[in-house]
Amino acid sequence: MIDSLLLAVTRIATFDGERALTHASGFFFQRDDRLFLVTSRHVLVDAPSAHHPSRIEIELHVDALDLGRSTGFNVPLFRDGGSLWRQGSDASGEIDVAMIEIERAALPAAVLLQAFTPAHLLRPPGHVEVGASVLVVGFPLGFHDTLHHLPVVRQAVVASAFGLRFQGQGYFLTDARTHRGTSGAPVVLRARGAGIGRAALPWRLLGVHSARLDMADRDLAQDESLGLNCAWYADILMTLSSG
Repeated sequence: MIDSLLLAVTRIATFDGERALTHASGFFFQRDDRLFLVTSRHVLVDAPSAHHPSRIEIELHVDALDLGRSTGFNVPLFRDGGSLWRQGSDASGEIDVAMIEIERAALPAAVLLQAFTPAHLLRPPGHVEVGASVLVVGFPLGFHDTLHHLPVVRQAVVASAFGLRFQGQGYFLTDARTHRGTSGAPVVLRARGAGIGRAALPWRLLGVHSARLDMADRDLAQDESLGLNCAWYADILMTLSSG
């Protein structure tokens, strides 16, 4: 009796061996028979902050009749000295999106989750009005429904021209109150009408929330934060999931 959108998003904990590091957000993406976990690249590796986890753990529901039952699922980030995640880049540099494949055979038999697919993508220049209301679904500061193990939803609006690369980068802007831990959250728009609007997951996937955007020369004493955020266009998932 809950919105399927909440089952497409999972809480991520990062670890260096057994040492807990950070919390973040992620979501599932399915292409053909392959299942991937999507998050921000800086969740998996971030050299400037010396963040180098060796594994992540995601939380999965295991009982459709009792959302209070969940389990942690370990995902290694390296094998034979090489990284297992995929990340992209373009002419402007690295894209802050990463994807790692989940071995379906290793999942619990009764796992309960939803996954976005290529059909959910609204690729530029798909029409989204500036100021359109969208949702950012994740785990700000790790906060969530600890009884049912579900994320929370923040309201946002599209704050730049959707379909254009803001300042030449592969993202658009949202205006929303966000926190650490929201990195990797999906930015979605309710789908209407026939087709995807009547599917089990009736949402359009617009982007992947990355980070707050601020001005380096802002007067910290006089000027408030802009309250703007970067959301990388979700069509990068087609590139990362190919091959």
